[in-house]
Amino acid sequence: MKTHFVLVAAAALAASPALAVEATGDAAAGEKAFRQCITCHVVVNDEGETLAGRNARVGPNLYEVPGRHAGAIEDFRYSSSMEEAGEKGLVWTEEEFVKYTQDPTAYLREYLGDSKARGAMTHKVRKEDEAVDIFAYLASLGVHEE
Repeated sequence: MKTHFVLVAAAALAASPALAVEATGDAAAGEKAFRQCITCHVVVNDEGETLAGRNARVGPNLYEVPGRHAGAIEDFRYSSSMEEAGEKGLVWTEEEFVKYTQDPTAYLREYLGDSKARGAMTHKVRKEDEAVDIFAYLASLGVHEE
């Protein structure tokens, strides 16, 4: 029975397309731009090592955010709109991350088709290229693989 389950699980994984996370930005520039994020966010790996930030806990840990479903950090209290976006399948690709970080509430309203949707992130990354670079930096620290 156990062997059968393992074989079925392996076949399902092999049949599903892998999510390739592409980061086109400049990770070094993203590291500098990430300084604006450390007030709320931290990047802590699975071993508990802080890779970026100062242990801020207002926003979720951004370790392996590239490729991860939105609202997926266990025990983090997301806005109901972010949870709904994750349930609807939002995955943090470069394109989605860049759009979200430039105007979180407007992005969630459009994504969910709900004019009352709200994001908890109040900061907006002003320049698109900065958001692209931040995504590249986060990808250099770890990419979520299912």
